[in-house]
Amino acid sequence: MELSVVRIGNSRGIRIPSKVLERFNIADKVELIEEGSRLILKAVAPKNVRAGWAKAFKSMAAAGDDKLLIDATLDTGEEWTW
Repeated sequence: MELSVVRIGNSRGIRIPSKVLERFNIADKVELIEEGSRLILKAVAPKNVRAGWAKAFKSMAAAGDDKLLIDATLDTGEEWTW
């Protein structure tokens, strides 16, 4: 696929077609790799914000730090009217 290099402020860039972005699951970032006379764009996987949670929860449970801080029920003694 041939793309034009366009001016973006003081820099230059390329526009990646939306179908290519979707196919390679590219959201906000790519990694640029220089390999000889080639430039390679590699999709950067989004960070897994929950990575390590399972291990942390097991550690908390082993230490007894996983107890509820408040009662799990919401019993005010009153009937709710909907």
